[in-house]
Amino acid sequence: MHHYKAVCFDFDYTLGDCTESIVAGFQYGLSQMGWPVPDREAIRATIGYALEDSYTMLTGDKDPVRRAQFRPYFVSVAVERQRTEATLFPGAVELIRGLNAAGIKTGIVSTKRSDTIGFILERFGLSRELSLVIGGADVKEPKPDPQGLHIAMDRLGVTADQLLFCGDTILDAGAAKNAGCDFAAVLLGTTGADGFSAFSPVHFAPDLWDLASWLGV
Repeated sequence: MHHYKAVCFDFDYTLGDCTESIVAGFQYGLSQMGWPVPDREAIRATIGYALEDSYTMLTGDKDPVRRAQFRPYFVSVAVERQRTEATLFPGAVELIRGLNAAGIKTGIVSTKRSDTIGFILERFGLSRELSLVIGGADVKEPKPDPQGLHIAMDRLGVTADQLLFCGDTILDAGAAKNAGCDFAAVLLGTTGADGFSAFSPVHFAPDLWDLASWLGV
């Protein structure tokens, strides 16, 4: 067992998969705003970023008014579908419960809406298993800003050296670095191991069974 007293996770492509509902939301929103509809893989590469930043990445449009206009279009299609269609990756339930059984606190720090994550966790019987869920609306600055992890540490009663953050993007890795905590790269998203070379993860997990084994749970 490692020295961690708490383990926090990103959600998309770390614990769960909402790809189809997110793709549908982006395709609808961008088409409503007159943009060409991007393909699935282009959208997948932006998952994990704040919606407005993903909009800019896909369109090149930095206008703050249009960036803000995109969100309600996306939400109108994607949010309800995410709540009902999202899946968890194999081993996610067992990982969370194994950590809890070992006395290690767990939480989620994500750019996704915390209420959406809450609905998904409830569907899979995990809503009472996690000590906290911090979503994009709960912080002033998105990852790689460390605010979400600082909030998590304060609420969990742990210091940076006692916390492990697990995620699938360089945003997650950057947030962990900026917060001063260890980072484990989960390779279930669109970023390969080489993409994390600047961040020196303490572990590369090809799946959640591997992560659980490495953590000793």
